[in-house]
Amino acid sequence: MLSALGWGAVAAASLVLGAMLAFVRSWTGRQIGLVLAFGAGALISAVSLELAEEGVHVGGLGWTAIGLALGALTYFGLDGLIERRFAGSGGIGLALGAFLDGLPEQAVLGIGLASGAGVGVSLLVAIFVSNLPESIGSARDMHASGMSRKRILRLWVGVAVFCALATVIGYGAADVATSEVRGLIDGFAAGALVVMLIDSMIPEATHDAGRVAGLVTTLGFAVATALSTVS
Repeated sequence: MLSALGWGAVAAASLVLGAMLAFVRSWTGRQIGLVLAFGAGALISAVSLELAEEGVHVGGLGWTAIGLALGALTYFGLDGLIERRFAGSGGIGLALGAFLDGLPEQAVLGIGLASGAGVGVSLLVAIFVSNLPESIGSARDMHASGMSRKRILRLWVGVAVFCALATVIGYGAADVATSEVRGLIDGFAAGALVVMLIDSMIPEATHDAGRVAGLVTTLGFAVATALSTVS
């Protein structure tokens, strides 16, 4: 349980780090786009190799497919509500989006630890890298809208704490869950992340970084896939 909390804190720390980096220097849209592109590539690898494939392996194709559909529909619905409720709110919507992404991602880290498979390195890297541009951009927007740095940092610490606890919840759930339920959870996380990638990360990366975003996404995929061989 302590190892799950520790690894969850490592992954979630990138949210707070990104918010702090937003105040350390000025970030151009192109720079954030490049980080987004790399994170998207890493997430594609993690979804393919550590979520969908693992879900099919432990729970079967049927349960993983059900989880995939539920995750995709859940993210699609909740993200739409966030967008309508917090449009133009100076980064609050992006922070809530990061929270919505982080819960299933980090729950899967806990599942991997509980199953004895250890930490999925490519998933850990994907979470860490993809969190940075979200928190950098959100913190920058919130500060521009008049929110104090202290309040912004408190908000991101809160998001990070909940995401780290999701790792512990995943660990506990995997300890008592059947293989079918684990496949369902893996599929749910994969479905939510695929929709997030297409709805937000990849379009933003392409918009901010231009055509080179495709090359950087491929690099992120290659690095995460290579790291998965040592996880």
